[in-house]
Amino acid sequence: MNILENLKYRFKHAGIVEQLIYVNLAVFLLVFVTNTFGFLFQSKTNFLVEWLALPANFDDFIVKPWTIITYGFLHTSFLHILFNLIALFYIGHLFQQYFTPKQLLSFYLLGTLFGGIVFVASYNFFPALQNVAHNSVLLGASAGISAIFIGIATYIPNYELKFPLIGFVKLWVLACIWIAIDVIQIPAGNAGGHLAHLGGALLGFFYVRSASNKELDIFKSINKLFSKKERKLKTVYKSGNKTPKPNVDKTKNQEEVDAILDKISKSGYDTLSKSEKEFLFKQGKN
Repeated sequence: MNILENLKYRFKHAGIVEQLIYVNLAVFLLVFVTNTFGFLFQSKTNFLVEWLALPANFDDFIVKPWTIITYGFLHTSFLHILFNLIALFYIGHLFQQYFTPKQLLSFYLLGTLFGGIVFVASYNFFPALQNVAHNSVLLGASAGISAIFIGIATYIPNYELKFPLIGFVKLWVLACIWIAIDVIQIPAGNAGGHLAHLGGALLGFFYVRSASNKELDIFKSINKLFSKKERKLKTVYKSGNKTPKPNVDKTKNQEEVDAILDKISKSGYDTLSKSEKEFLFKQGKN
């Protein structure tokens, strides 16, 4: 297996978080390759950055509408992509404990989209930004990551993370700090970028809040799994002309499963006791 086939295999069998990281890294490497060719041919600009970055000027955006999404995969600084991908890795895996890979991708793309809309709108609305709209662009995955982080913080605000020398900190506190950092840095520079981050954060918040009214319950799939197993048992008994024995503990077990899942949704899997984890594991194998 050559290197290209190995990379294809790894990408195909990776999780959605790793796939997003691979795409961001691939674009980052392409930017530096084009930088090399640009230097050799004495080009003053990087055509890939110009092609993928989101312009603040509305007239420029109209002729490059795809940039409302592509900017979310574009980085030109090593530290920028390093911090973004570290955040995506840890926040993304926390998110996937409660949501599906498809939902994570939706949060990333919609957060990127809404962050881009806020960015363009800000440069064409706020007087402090209008004068520099013609030479300002947006790039980076921060808006999409903000949507993922604020989304999961809205869903499980009391989930606690442990930090060295600090101890346990609730997720809603970290979310407030995350947002506050962008708010206080708007006057200091990169105002459009910080506003885009806030746009992604707002998307994550309202996405979860509005979806919860429609019973966006990721544990619903687990309950369906139990239902499917019950239907399979009934089919087996019917095909064998057997009458299933009544299970007096079935209702009690289901109630306990529901209670444990509700506890996970509010405070996280790590808050379960050893007996609760063992019970949930046994029920999943039944």
